[in-house]
Amino acid sequence: MNPVFFVVLLMAMVSPVCAQTADPKPSIAMHGTAKYAPGFTHMDYTRPDAPKGGDLTLNAIGSFDSLNPFIIKGSPAAGLAFLGQSFVYDSLMEQSHDEPFSMYGLLAETIEHPEDNTWVAFNLRPEATWADGKPVTAGDVIWTFNTLMKVGAPFFKAYYGDVVSVEKTSDRRVIFKFKNGENKELPLILSQMTVLPEHFWTQDGRDISQTSLDIPLGSGPYKISKVDAGRQIVYERNPDYWGKDLGINKGRFNFGTITYDYYKDDNVALEAFFAGEFDFRSENVAKLWATAYDAPAVKDGRIIKETIAHTRPQGMQGFLFNIRRPVFQDQAVRKAISYAFDFEWSNKQFAYGEYKRTDSYFENSDLSAPEGAPTGRVLEILESYRGKIPDDVFTARFAPPQSDGSGNNRANLKKASDLLEQAGYKLGKDGIRVNAAGQKLSFEIVDANPMFERWVLPFIANLKRIGIEANFRVLDPAQYQNRMNDFDFDMTVGTIAQSDSPGNEQRDFWSSVKADMPGSRNYIGIKNPVVDDLVEKIITAQTREELVALCQALDRILLSGDYVVPHWHIDHWRVAYWKKLGRPDTLSGLTPGVTDTWWVKQ
Repeated sequence: MNPVFFVVLLMAMVSPVCAQTADPKPSIAMHGTAKYAPGFTHMDYTRPDAPKGGDLTLNAIGSFDSLNPFIIKGSPAAGLAFLGQSFVYDSLMEQSHDEPFSMYGLLAETIEHPEDNTWVAFNLRPEATWADGKPVTAGDVIWTFNTLMKVGAPFFKAYYGDVVSVEKTSDRRVIFKFKNGENKELPLILSQMTVLPEHFWTQDGRDISQTSLDIPLGSGPYKISKVDAGRQIVYERNPDYWGKDLGINKGRFNFGTITYDYYKDDNVALEAFFAGEFDFRSENVAKLWATAYDAPAVKDGRIIKETIAHTRPQGMQGFLFNIRRPVFQDQAVRKAISYAFDFEWSNKQFAYGEYKRTDSYFENSDLSAPEGAPTGRVLEILESYRGKIPDDVFTARFAPPQSDGSGNNRANLKKASDLLEQAGYKLGKDGIRVNAAGQKLSFEIVDANPMFERWVLPFIANLKRIGIEANFRVLDPAQYQNRMNDFDFDMTVGTIAQSDSPGNEQRDFWSSVKADMPGSRNYIGIKNPVVDDLVEKIITAQTREELVALCQALDRILLSGDYVVPHWHIDHWRVAYWKKLGRPDTLSGLTPGVTDTWWVKQ
């Protein structure tokens, strides 16, 4: 055979996803280079010599009935994250919290990733073991991936949807092959995958597709030592944890035990905190922060109360419309309802003026669309959709209605009434608006947190003044989650969280295919081909600059849809903790990190 012909034939037989080779590396960054060099000793937001031991007690609200966080069924216990490293489970790699998006080797010692981005391989550490002493293998990784894609929450199908195959090349090497090289985030989000033990889940009749209170086997820094269903879960640090000396773990997981005690009501929990029943509280209610922290333990210094600035993206919190409901399919109705929320008055009455109004889906980050008309690359992106998106996207950016804060919201309510009249809703004899078919303009707001009632009731009163009938129902957490999974609600108090590096999770928030998939996070029910296209472009963005421009364009389009009545945000944490706790001088910027980097003082 002609040697040249043989070489050409051989090249044609080689799968394109394996055509390129790549050197094993201990880290990977979404854009640019990872901050920490190979061989680093610890993260800057940890104290590597932090004392070990002692007990941390935290609180949770509601209840739990499962130790399986990987499915949509049940309410999993606190501390059981379904993605990334957690108390019980390790992931392939671990994300640093002082960079936009960089991953460092955990179960995987190194990662291989070619320039054409058509595959990624992970090389597992030989010392990585499960808590029963058995090694973590490539087979565990493959079983985990296939299981999550088959029976896991819908999130996983969206997150890993561009993977075409996963293969074992040795007991400690696994390779994921991709549909194409466009999804630049895919190698990093695969590295976030929590790895589960195949030998545990496939024995003794266990079924990972069902809720369970069986204590799971993990590979992480803690084991579950006690479970009182619905009331308490206790994690105990594993002294034989295989990864305790890795640089990524130095100064972390310092507590001997971490206990979550459950309370039915947050007011009861606050009193329990002052009584010393648990050790740390992150306060989300501005009024409580301003008025309730006058307990003796705060006054005499046994409880430390402080605010800590952060740079964490705030995403969007607000009243979320379920636009699957006929009552909300008219945008004019949604816009009218937004005029009935008097943020300025409520902020003074309930939050002592501390909150800032949210006006972006990427609040408190450079991903948020700037004020004014779009320019530069953002304008170019939007121009490519002209005629398919509202014209007001090309003018000044969306701004929520404002009032003078006096409580007399008459001007805004007049605008709301005019919009409803134009939409064909006339006042009926009972003062409630009806459309031409005689259907009343009424809906229900649901939430699992009774603390929102004081914000919701004035909103409902304003709605009544313009002829809209609304009521507020507080559900128990399990019932609330089930209804959210099934999209069985009219309006809810919801949060769409964002990171510094948006990517594949955006499909779960906005994509049309997710709008009718139970358990997805497209709670609003958006089906918009332009949004679908932008989401895919965000996922395949080649540079940080392009990612920012695409997110700003998406922000403008989402805001133009009036899908949410925006709430508020703050750019700092409000924390209170008993003096026995110590913390690093520098925190990560993304979370206070109490369970991760704090310690009990000796």
